[in-house]
Amino acid sequence: GLFVTDYFTRTPRKLSPFRSFASIELFHFHIPEDTVIAVWNLITFKEQGGTFGDQCPDRSITVYFRSGAPSVINPLHTHFPRDTAVPGSFALTLTWTLPNRTTGVFNVTSPLPGDWFLAAHLPKDEGKISVKVKGGLYEECQYLFQPQLIVQRLVNIAVLYPGYATEQSMAPHNRSCLYKVFVPSYTSRVLVEVLRCRGAEGCPLWLRVRAKAPPLHNSTALDCREHAPCQLALDLPFWQHWYYVLVEKHPGVPGTVSFQVTVQLTDCSRPSLARPPFLPSSASMNMPHSFGSAGGLALGDSPAPTSPNGTKHPVPTPTASAGGERCWPVRPTLRNELDTFSVHFYIFFGPNVSVPPDRPALFVINLLPVLDSGGVLNLELRLNVSSLCGENVTVFGCLNHEVPLMSGDNASVTCETESLAGFLLSVNATASLSRLRIPYPQTGSWYLSLRSLCVTEHGFEPCTNVTAEVYLRAYLSPCINDCGIYGQCKLLRTNNYLYAACECKAGWNGWGCTDNAEAFSYGFQLLSTLLLCLSNVMFVPPVAIAVRSHYLLEAAVYIFTMFFSTFYHACDQPGIVVFCIMEYDVLQFCDFLGSLMSVWVTVIAMARLQPVVKQASAVLYLLGAMLLSMALQMDRHGLWNLLGPSLFALGIMAVAWVRR
Repeated sequence: GLFVTDYFTRTPRKLSPFRSFASIELFHFHIPEDTVIAVWNLITFKEQGGTFGDQCPDRSITVYFRSGAPSVINPLHTHFPRDTAVPGSFALTLTWTLPNRTTGVFNVTSPLPGDWFLAAHLPKDEGKISVKVKGGLYEECQYLFQPQLIVQRLVNIAVLYPGYATEQSMAPHNRSCLYKVFVPSYTSRVLVEVLRCRGAEGCPLWLRVRAKAPPLHNSTALDCREHAPCQLALDLPFWQHWYYVLVEKHPGVPGTVSFQVTVQLTDCSRPSLARPPFLPSSASMNMPHSFGSAGGLALGDSPAPTSPNGTKHPVPTPTASAGGERCWPVRPTLRNELDTFSVHFYIFFGPNVSVPPDRPALFVINLLPVLDSGGVLNLELRLNVSSLCGENVTVFGCLNHEVPLMSGDNASVTCETESLAGFLLSVNATASLSRLRIPYPQTGSWYLSLRSLCVTEHGFEPCTNVTAEVYLRAYLSPCINDCGIYGQCKLLRTNNYLYAACECKAGWNGWGCTDNAEAFSYGFQLLSTLLLCLSNVMFVPPVAIAVRSHYLLEAAVYIFTMFFSTFYHACDQPGIVVFCIMEYDVLQFCDFLGSLMSVWVTVIAMARLQPVVKQASAVLYLLGAMLLSMALQMDRHGLWNLLGPSLFALGIMAVAWVRR
């Protein structure tokens, strides 16, 4: 077959030690459809002062991979908030192979198409105090990470049309043939069948089927030698997605093998009928217009002979049994965007939902690609107990991605099948409230199925004449409970992708800042705040000495520093013991300016300039105030903001003393 190779790269970024998800570096990639292999080349190197950091210590780098949404990581093994579902991801650790550079490779065979996210970070700091060295005396070690992606995809994959048989001849040098078929909405069953196998004894073929991407070795498979007819059925397929069909030849089979492949789709909105053969217009199935070739494609050195390919014959449409799967109407939700990651999904004629006893109530929540995957999907069910009429009724909710779970067993209470996993919620008269939170949800359609079952001595049974009423609330939020009182929800950006994460304080940890294993108690927070504020009382003796010595300007600067230092530290506390008399930025600027001015005026006063140059003292005071204000506006945490004025003032003092 014909392969096309695409290459993607990202700009190197500096990695930070892990404190929370807000401290990680996130990279966003997009894998096209029909990709057979994706290779990530993970490049990491050290820098120190603009050169290679050969003397920097080796620090391990952890990289996480996830399809559809960013990874929900927990390297510190903290507790998640209640009712939070944690999606899985894959992680690997990079070790250093060279003094200043290392490279890792991560291969994914037949990856899922769409958005992929990489998250990387350094290990957590050991808690040692470090000095900010930007503009300081030495350069810090920086660890830069750059991912690169190489994808190889197939072009012109043959498309199977439901209800038609496609003929294929597999040459001796070809090992497999790949097809794809589009599955529209309201499809409850996909039946793939290999017919009229000729050219070898016993039909030595493997039939493999997979959704969204080409099949793998562990995909749903069937050995046609052991099954006659060779039929592979998939129940509850994903809606609005491509399904890939791979026909493989057994090893050691000589000669050419000819066969036919056909696909039947069961329309669950009409359970007594299968879908009619495919019509020429793609709009009849809401099928994308990016079709491949009409014939079969062999994944070998060359395509199979073209003479039998591209031939399609209508096949008889089997009639499904009357007791087949049936799907009910899916009620849409109204999307109301309030802000970034603040979206409410309203139900028409809601929010109270009636759940009849004889059928489920289905709803769909559509999350937009890229835009909605950086927040938290919240779902809340509240049962109206007065609607039960005294019956022992339990309402179950199944939340599934891309396909509603429509089990034919009316007494079933599970949201999982062999190929489908969902989230289960339940409410009854005892526990009338149930919540579910999914951080960084995958985008697309989420289906919620509500069913009511009555509790009997034999277990759950269908209710007879009770219609339960449930209050349903679904919404997107940036963070879980806005990170609580011990956290701050931050909106982060990587290139054009937005996501939100909590940054915890006062020793609290976790995804929602709810883990108090290392949290500071209220008494400890109050004591530390009071001690830090009362430490500014040490400015009182210098103020008294300055006033007594008639250094009134210096005394005014000390009083200014004492006042703003006290209230800045009262406002800068990480816990809940916080008191701010004005904006934080104003308090911080005044505190830093007062501290630097205190050093400046003290050293100038110690110079004891002669009366001849006494006017120079006022000039130096004013010049220092202006220059220090400018320096603080540029960088308040720079090391030279303190060393520069101090050294300059000490130089003036030394010159004055030597001259005197």
